[in-house]
Amino acid sequence: MSRRKARELAFKVLFQVDQVDADPKQAFDYLLHESELMEKDHSFSWELTEGTLEHQADIDRRISSYARDWAINRMPSVDRNIMRVAAFEILYMENSQPVVAIDEAVEMAKKYGDENSPAFINAILDRLLGE
Repeated sequence: MSRRKARELAFKVLFQVDQVDADPKQAFDYLLHESELMEKDHSFSWELTEGTLEHQADIDRRISSYARDWAINRMPSVDRNIMRVAAFEILYMENSQPVVAIDEAVEMAKKYGDENSPAFINAILDRLLGE
């Protein structure tokens, strides 16, 4: 459950960066203060945030290649940023558990996205994992 909160925090930071060009570290620090994230998960959450931003161009290219009728900038921001975090975890993090990353992304989509978000995100991330 605590890693879910860490992923959620990373998603919220990326969403703010995406929507209002927020400074990632300031957004992270602010949202961290507002969150109930355990201290042992702070670095995991920041690694997700920073890594996703660092590899965003490649992640976006890969997501776009599987979303045939959707340009990345036309996707709902919630969906786009949930997928970015999960894609970073799947593609770039050592010792990641891709199935867990996908499950967590689908759960976040149920909470923050619309009714189509969970299935859409699951389908794209499954294709990414199958790469």
